[in-house]
Amino acid sequence: MAFTSKNIFINLSVKDVNKSTNFFKEIGFEFNPQFSDETTSCMIISDNILAMIMIEERFKGFSKKEIVDTTTSAEAILSFSTESRDQVDEIVKKALSSGGKSFSEPQDHGFMYVWGFQDLDGHLWEVAYIDESAINQE
Repeated sequence: MAFTSKNIFINLSVKDVNKSTNFFKEIGFEFNPQFSDETTSCMIISDNILAMIMIEERFKGFSKKEIVDTTTSAEAILSFSTESRDQVDEIVKKALSSGGKSFSEPQDHGFMYVWGFQDLDGHLWEVAYIDESAINQE
């Protein structure tokens, strides 16, 4: 029997839910108000992938482990793809102009173009465009 997931929920701790929500809105993400409150915002990444952005106190209720200090450590790199190279550049430039920081330079691998940024809380995000026609030629 094969396992298939219906939805993926990424849980991230943040210092200020409102600032983080506004940061991601400026980049172009939408939020589901049904799963959002004063402690959590539900960011829609795609139809089946959501990021639950929650204040540290709420996040601590889900894990007995310490929250990673993102100024000195990386917990993960959250990657998502776009429909074009231009969209990669647009999203990262919006992130940088909205208070985010760069964590990698743009990289062109021929079939794939990627560029990364840090959000307001130091979480690492990588935005990619994958040219499927170039993959089929290799």
